[in-house]
Amino acid sequence: MPNVVYSRQVEFTAHGPVVEHVIVAPKPTGLYSLKTILSNNAVQGTERLTSMERRVSGDATVAGIDGGSGLVLRSGILDVGPSDGRSSVGVDADGTLHVDRVALAGTWQGSGQRRIVGVNEAPRQNRATLYTPSWGARTPAESGGAYAVLQPFPASAPNKALTATVTGYLPGGNQPIPADGAVLVARGSQAGFLTGEAPVGSKVTVVLTLTPPWTNVPEGLGGGPLIVRSGKPVFRSFEDFGSEQLVFRTARSSVGQTADGRIVFLVADGRQPGYSTGLTNFELALTMMRLGCVSASALGSGPIAALAFDGTLLNRPPARREGAAGASLMLDYYGAYAPPLQSRAVPSNGSLTLAYKLVRPSKVVATTVGPDGAVIPVDSGTRPPGTYRFNWTAPGRTAGEWTFRVTADDDQGRHSVAERDFSVRG
Repeated sequence: MPNVVYSRQVEFTAHGPVVEHVIVAPKPTGLYSLKTILSNNAVQGTERLTSMERRVSGDATVAGIDGGSGLVLRSGILDVGPSDGRSSVGVDADGTLHVDRVALAGTWQGSGQRRIVGVNEAPRQNRATLYTPSWGARTPAESGGAYAVLQPFPASAPNKALTATVTGYLPGGNQPIPADGAVLVARGSQAGFLTGEAPVGSKVTVVLTLTPPWTNVPEGLGGGPLIVRSGKPVFRSFEDFGSEQLVFRTARSSVGQTADGRIVFLVADGRQPGYSTGLTNFELALTMMRLGCVSASALGSGPIAALAFDGTLLNRPPARREGAAGASLMLDYYGAYAPPLQSRAVPSNGSLTLAYKLVRPSKVVATTVGPDGAVIPVDSGTRPPGTYRFNWTAPGRTAGEWTFRVTADDDQGRHSVAERDFSVRG
């Protein structure tokens, strides 16, 4: 993508070679952003990174990296709470990356006192849980407890009072979750509180409080541990990870930010002797520091350590099989994109397919510029989102270096330029 660089590097160590896949991108503002993608648009289940990318490729040109477990925060909506004792990664509206140990203190309240609640989590004994449509189509299959339908229920934004009416009670688990509502499940000793303090027709208020509040952070993803702080590698973050998770040399992934705001994605292949041995967690920290990051967090490890661009896997997972994860972090680019050319050199009697992609309605000018400065029109006008292809013929063209250039101004006033170079052989 324009201003986004992918490199494949090989580092030779005493333990063997390590193959590292690196994407460096501009600060995520304007034409660029970082977005959290939930697998299958549901908390339950997992999905391959390449599949997630193909699913959202109509909205942006994307480069993505798999995330760890825990927090899922999308467009200011909390789908999953953070993991206790582990860091989460977030990006604020100004494009600054945050790596914080975020905690969730959720409560529900009917006619009585505030009572503890989780959000979209697996069933836990003597625990209340709020299930929103992000969980999936139905509540978990379980028996016993109380199941209150809240409808309509506001989007589950953190740090806000979310009030809804109890429209009914379900007879058990594995019940549909209303598209415009939620189901509040209370188990064991909590069930009596729910039925007694939230009868049908009454109001229930849910508050999902994050600490730190992340009031300006609309996108977040579970990860950890913190590996770079203030430009220095972190050897021991005292997060809830076993020593074997940190010192074992394996495939690992990370996201970080440089002092000037650039975003860095890194995936190191691992567990492939002779090709790439992988990294320990501290070696990952040293690598991110070497890449210029002033803050960084580890994300996934093992088969889910994946890096992809627009649905194409860039790294080489163990056993050559791409793992599936619960969520991913995507670098979105909203400007004009020119896919790579099938050939960088065209015979003087040959032809070439030129193409560009738009994700927003845009006013476009596409040209080719020859070695003598001659400008040849390819396309112009206002175009809806889509991919546009053109057959460019070489006969009669000046031999030498050419540039295919696309300029676009979208309906939000954003200007972008995409270019691809090629040559015509005499």
